[in-house]
Amino acid sequence: MTGSGIDDSFELFDLRVEAIVPESGPIYCGARPGDHFELHGEMLSMPPGQGFSIYSIAAVLPLLAAKQRETHRNDWMTSDTEIACPDPNCASRLRIVRTGKRRFHHHETTAEPLPDAPKPESQAE
Repeated sequence: MTGSGIDDSFELFDLRVEAIVPESGPIYCGARPGDHFELHGEMLSMPPGQGFSIYSIAAVLPLLAAKQRETHRNDWMTSDTEIACPDPNCASRLRIVRTGKRRFHHHETTAEPLPDAPKPESQAE
């Protein structure tokens, strides 16, 4: 709730992005079985001592904000979970898994007010 009593909450899915490393086929991105990172809100984290190719992250990054949001059950964004490694010669894939939901509040994530929220007295005309 904001100070004006408006519910400004919203939910996002927590995500886990897992490296899928087949037993056959060349791996050029450095992915190893069990490699993963997690996304909670805007915070990306990896287990200590584990790396991830910046090119692999770049391939999946544009999809993460959409995967965090509720999508229609018929939308491909809901059903499609695997992304190919950006190197066409690499056999690895990245799987995006929704692991739970987390609640956020608009006023804690931006200084921009909601369109229908009253302006704070310091900004009132």
